[in-house]
Amino acid sequence: MNLYTCSIDLKNDAKALVFAKAAEDWLNHLKSLKVIQDWHLYRRKLNLASSHHRDFLLQIEVEDMSQLDQAFRTLGRHDDTIDALYRAVHEQILAADFGLYRPFPDTERAERMALL
Repeated sequence: MNLYTCSIDLKNDAKALVFAKAAEDWLNHLKSLKVIQDWHLYRRKLNLASSHHRDFLLQIEVEDMSQLDQAFRTLGRHDDTIDALYRAVHEQILAADFGLYRPFPDTERAERMALL
């Protein structure tokens, strides 16, 4: 399992609940297409965070890099439903930072380390 993370700040005129609903619709659509495994949206609580942390944290689970690649290919399709769902989320975002994480230590690395 790999974890694609998005740290998000919304535009000043965006409404958090509208964003959350748009994200739910978009990500559940991706899940129904089986291009992601699952997703979770979190919001900073009590403003407890450093200046490096944004207001929302979105975590998207993918099985492997080929599933992540398929998710990105889905974004590139010319499909009215995909375009509308993506736009409903993306037009509310002011800034976002992304990262890709994996479990550690992972099987591959542990096996390579054992060969040293």
